[in-house]
Amino acid sequence: MSTFTDPWERKFYYLRLSITDVCNFRCSYCLPDGYRPTGGNNKSFLTLDEIRRVTRAFAACGTEKIRLTGGEPSLRRDFVEIIETVRQNPEISNIAMTTNGYRMARDVARWRAAGLTSINVSVDSLDANQFHAITGQDKFRQVMDGIDAAFTAGFDKVKVNTVLMRGINHHSLQTFLDWIKHRPIQLRFIELMETGEGRDLFRQHHVSGEVIRERLVAMGWQRRDQERSAGPAQVFFHPDYLGEIGLIMPYEKNFCASCNRLRVSATGKLHLCLFGDGGIVLRDLLQSDSSQQELQERIAHSLLQKKQTHFLHQGNTGITQNLSFIGG
Repeated sequence: MSTFTDPWERKFYYLRLSITDVCNFRCSYCLPDGYRPTGGNNKSFLTLDEIRRVTRAFAACGTEKIRLTGGEPSLRRDFVEIIETVRQNPEISNIAMTTNGYRMARDVARWRAAGLTSINVSVDSLDANQFHAITGQDKFRQVMDGIDAAFTAGFDKVKVNTVLMRGINHHSLQTFLDWIKHRPIQLRFIELMETGEGRDLFRQHHVSGEVIRERLVAMGWQRRDQERSAGPAQVFFHPDYLGEIGLIMPYEKNFCASCNRLRVSATGKLHLCLFGDGGIVLRDLLQSDSSQQELQERIAHSLLQKKQTHFLHQGNTGITQNLSFIGG
């Protein structure tokens, strides 16, 4: 089967696969009250065999990159085995993860050995006290040690995700720039996005990434070309810096025009958009190796429903109650 394509001729090279919606942090913009199970106590997350089958189907249809997300993916006891399972697909050249970083110092070398090729760590402040206030966890030093451990393990670059929040960290650009001057870190500022549970927070703290972009351009930073399986970040480089800056601005005009990614939730639903109205059940076709053709056809047919854009500008956040719900 050819590459997954939607009615707008967008091709999908990138799968974000959630393997759990459980998280042990309580970030103010995502899970301020901590993790609360949804869907009843009988909910089970995708098994290794189900992960093998769903990633095989995507790999057969043009997917080059798979990001393992959560919640916090490293909370899965079989996380190393999950990486190894995804690595069985030779078509997948990039196996990534997004993590809060609290287990990196201990485990990142094992993840690398299992086949992980890139890693994103969430760090919303370089001030330990503010980090504690945002995340609900006094783990700043542990996360910093984890980033150092990733370089020691052989990662040539680490991406750091920072949610941009007015009045909390949007004035800290110079501190972040000093941090990445001599480190191969791509620091990604992500605009705060409205979710069902986060409307008040959004109205109080949202600030456009244009504020950062204008300052970067004025300081001599230049835009880098985007690879076809890359995420949505606008990446900037500067000759005097070893690190880079990425800006993810979902409220900018034409943000969705370059969409190249699909999402599968930890319970086996295909989500065509982070802010869509529902998911397409795949799990019934993940019980047997013999269902591969039907699985690929269901995904391809579902793409006929994909909208041209999200509706965040109208305040419509779909079913996404928080960003751990289907992996951000």
